[in-house]
Amino acid sequence: MVETCYFCQGTIEQRNIDVDFRWGKKLKMIRSVPAGICRQCGERYFDAGVYKAMEKLARSRRKPAGQVAVDVFEFRTAASAQ
Repeated sequence: MVETCYFCQGTIEQRNIDVDFRWGKKLKMIRSVPAGICRQCGERYFDAGVYKAMEKLARSRRKPAGQVAVDVFEFRTAASAQ
């Protein structure tokens, strides 16, 4: 795994994170994914095997562990409301 960030040369810390993963037109959340996170800029790094496992999970027909409701806003609406 990478030890310094490609973008800012910050230190990479290993953690488990939640990932918003797009597969086609679908958005899926995958919890507790092992990743390297830059302590300075927040860039995320995944091992190839971890990323392949996320792809496999996103395209599978497994029953999800749960669901999350998300509010959706149009940017131009928010900008004109100011």
